[in-house]
Amino acid sequence: MIEPTGLAAAVIDVTHPPASPDQLDAGPASATARLSADHQLETAFVQRIVDRVTAFVARPWFVIMLVPVMLAWIAGNYGARLAGWHALDAPPFNWLQTVVGIVALPIAGLILSSQRRQDQLSSHREELALELAILNDQKTSKLIALLEELRRDTPIISDRTDAIAKAMSTPADTQVVIDAIKNPAPFD
Repeated sequence: MIEPTGLAAAVIDVTHPPASPDQLDAGPASATARLSADHQLETAFVQRIVDRVTAFVARPWFVIMLVPVMLAWIAGNYGARLAGWHALDAPPFNWLQTVVGIVALPIAGLILSSQRRQDQLSSHREELALELAILNDQKTSKLIALLEELRRDTPIISDRTDAIAKAMSTPADTQVVIDAIKNPAPFD
């Protein structure tokens, strides 16, 4: 029996096959959902806070809210200057620039931290998809080999050599595929 390995084995239960076609359709989707749920459960409390703050800052209304605040700051300081009062932050608005810089650095860090965590989930999904593709290649090759064997063993079907079926009954060499990905052939 061909069995999944690695990440595919962790999310696909081959010991309990689906009892109905409905369960069969839910297999890959539930595996992806389990992968996402496990990723959420493994997330540290601090990272969850970082993700929430990043989600708050990433909303369009946050940026839309910042523009009027900055314009009000600039207008207020110009207005104070025109009225003859002492402006808190006279042009070129050093305090505003300092606050924006101080706020921008942690926000950039939060975004990078959240992106790194999302990249980990994406990497797990890609690995799952690759392992499932390899497993499907092995299963397809086995089915073609069994069909060819059935054709050879059935007396009413004439026996002939089918080079394409023979080639398709051999699973892809994953090391050759990996080497081709790492060292692509140059285009002519």
